[in-house]
Amino acid sequence: MSLVDDLHAAGLTGRGGAAFSTGVKVDAAHDHGAHLVVNACDGEIGAAKDAFVVEHHLEELLRGAHLVAPGRRRTIRFAAHRGSRTAALLTAAGLDVLDVPGRYVSSEESALVSAAQGGLARPMTKRRPFVTGGRDADGRRVPPTVVLNAETVWRVAQVAEHGPTWFRSFGTEAEPGPRLVTLTGAVSWPGVLETQAGTPLAELLAAAEPARGAEHVVVGGLGGALVPLHRLRALRWSSDDLARVGASLGPGILDLLDPQRCPVRTVAGYLRYAAGETAGQCGPCMFGVPALAGAWDRLLADPGPAATHEVRRHAGLLPDRGACRFPDGVSRFAASALQVLGPHLDAHAVGTCPTEGSLARAHHA
Repeated sequence: MSLVDDLHAAGLTGRGGAAFSTGVKVDAAHDHGAHLVVNACDGEIGAAKDAFVVEHHLEELLRGAHLVAPGRRRTIRFAAHRGSRTAALLTAAGLDVLDVPGRYVSSEESALVSAAQGGLARPMTKRRPFVTGGRDADGRRVPPTVVLNAETVWRVAQVAEHGPTWFRSFGTEAEPGPRLVTLTGAVSWPGVLETQAGTPLAELLAAAEPARGAEHVVVGGLGGALVPLHRLRALRWSSDDLARVGASLGPGILDLLDPQRCPVRTVAGYLRYAAGETAGQCGPCMFGVPALAGAWDRLLADPGPAATHEVRRHAGLLPDRGACRFPDGVSRFAASALQVLGPHLDAHAVGTCPTEGSLARAHHA
């Protein structure tokens, strides 16, 4: 069997968040002689998996990269945020490092393709997958280029070495294989764990030891969802289970919110960060995300039905309109936070924060 056959048999999907078939992408890369960009940016809030792979599994990562882009005519570049430890490790290993700004949208797939061709690290509109080649918005030719997350490329090497049967001995039928998860935030033992789909989330959370009083978890970063901790503990680490709470495996991040800080205020910080990360090239990103962040700030300052409706309205305007999926993810995150924090917001409306006490004291703090 060929590598592509093995990848299809293994059921390997991308570990960066989209969960697209790796076999399909590698098959297209081989057919079109595509160059490879290994995305090691850890672009999502709280992400650390790419750094873990580069630091602890670099040899296997290189092996996987050469399997995806074999031969001297295909370039292999490793994208990392400028000035990061990951970029330094890759440079020290003598690899071709694609330095990109430490911005959220800079690690988006088409943004990395643009940067690899000497353009700005901003998302490009895709008329067809760039693995087949194409042109950018200015009409310049873009050679066939495939972008794969660092963990995905490492898993390609594992499938090639150990075979599809070994790979499928981990995980579930629908989501096979070992996978990494980052546990961060209000935990005693933050870090990256090797796990698999189907693992009880209670076990993963216990390994990190959540802070006493922790109530909320951001699953999947800005493109994910806010979920009550008690609901997560009853689920498995799988898309089917997480769908019950509006979440998915995504990029594999569990970020526990500080139980000493008002979660409405914490979400405001997330959304303000999102508002500042615009690529500056389409309306939903330039205006829609900042408008949503502003609406949430007004909700924080003056909670009530009118402010809630405004947040819901702005969130509903974002999906399926941007050059990339960044506004869609922010919309999903804000909508989940609005739903989960409903009782908290009701308390705010009568002048009390369940976390910080009276709102007057909370604002003073």
